[in-house]
Amino acid sequence: MTHIKNFVRRQRRGIALLISMIFILVFSALAVSLAAMSGTNVQIADNQRKINGARASAESGHEIIRFWLNNVSIQGNTAPAQLITEIANSIQADLTANGISNITTTCDGSTITIPTVALDSTEGQSFSATIRQLDGETLQADITGIYGTITRTVRVNYKFSTTANTVFDFGVATKGALHLAGNIELTGINLAVEASVYIESENSAVALSIIGNSQIAGDVSITNPLSTVDLQGGKAGIGGEKGDDAINNHVTFGAPPTEFPTPDPGYFEHYAVNIVDSTTDTTSDMSLENVKIVAGTNPNFSGNVSLKGIVFIETPNVVTFTGNSSITGIVVGDGLITDNSATNQITFLGNVESAPVTELPDEPQFADIKSETGTFVIAPGFAVSFGGGFDTLNGAIAANGIQFFGNAGGTINGSVLNYSDEEMNLSGNSDLYFNRSGLTELPTGFVPNTILQYDPASYSEVAL
Repeated sequence: MTHIKNFVRRQRRGIALLISMIFILVFSALAVSLAAMSGTNVQIADNQRKINGARASAESGHEIIRFWLNNVSIQGNTAPAQLITEIANSIQADLTANGISNITTTCDGSTITIPTVALDSTEGQSFSATIRQLDGETLQADITGIYGTITRTVRVNYKFSTTANTVFDFGVATKGALHLAGNIELTGINLAVEASVYIESENSAVALSIIGNSQIAGDVSITNPLSTVDLQGGKAGIGGEKGDDAINNHVTFGAPPTEFPTPDPGYFEHYAVNIVDSTTDTTSDMSLENVKIVAGTNPNFSGNVSLKGIVFIETPNVVTFTGNSSITGIVVGDGLITDNSATNQITFLGNVESAPVTELPDEPQFADIKSETGTFVIAPGFAVSFGGGFDTLNGAIAANGIQFFGNAGGTINGSVLNYSDEEMNLSGNSDLYFNRSGLTELPTGFVPNTILQYDPASYSEVAL
């Protein structure tokens, strides 16, 4: 019996050991599995972190590209095939202007490439981008974000659009400073706001100077926040007030910039079928219709002259109207919008009588011109001066340098746009009365600048 009991006890000790070993093996296996699972989860989490980092890099690149493209403004008469090149030039100019030298753009005429841009070198975060024009209405941008060896690409579209040319909401808009001296009044026919003034004055510390008895009935908007206004004389005023009150209550410094539309004088050239050159006698009274003044003619119309339709002036030219002028049509100067040299000139020394193109005779040569409304002078690259009086000038006046002097004055049915960054001068007794009532369309010959608008519905993540 004793032997049997001992045998039974030994059997129980062996089972406990076996069960203990089984539990050890099970827990060891669980520990190994948990360790392996934990490592896998860590790897998955790290991969997800890198994926999110790559996506965040792409998003950062998208916002940077969007900022650059929002600043793009291209002359409205740019050929469609040149748009992508102009966009690349605009981006590069923006980078250069802001002192960013470690980012460059390349353009092969169809695609803009922005090479790798570092965002966080310690984490290996960066982005690159390609921008291509899909058609006449759409620009497509692919922005690839990089985090280590992981990449993610987002694709967005931008639509070509045009600016709303609020510059025509002003009676006078000038890129250069404005100087008034003498007895000058800028006022509105219907409301004072019709004589409001817009000044950029990036190259002059004094954006507006008013000397003597001159006044501006409307308010003044100046984009240069560091510029000043100088009022001299007891009656010099703005908005019906004088001195500090005029400046404090009617002048805005750092005003939002507005686009000047691109003048397109070439649009009118096909109308000018009759020639004025060095063989033309301009000393006597004469009547001209749809004329082209050939480059280098430099005519002086010393007699009284009647002009109907289009007067197209080639460069270089200095055209002077010494006698009185009767104009039913549009005076066009075929110069460059960047030419502020005043080499080319159009000067009216006598009185000017103006009628809108809608009053042209019902004759075949004027049939299409009668619908070209809203413009009186469009002469980029020309300095335009008025020294004689006028009753009404029927349309907008745009040039690279504009002066009213002597007894020049009267009503202007439109706006005066000075594209030159040189000072614009009004002197003498040049009272100008602005009538912009009912003018809602862009005057003929002006092309709104092209801009880019982001299309949020186009956003997608793509595999390249």
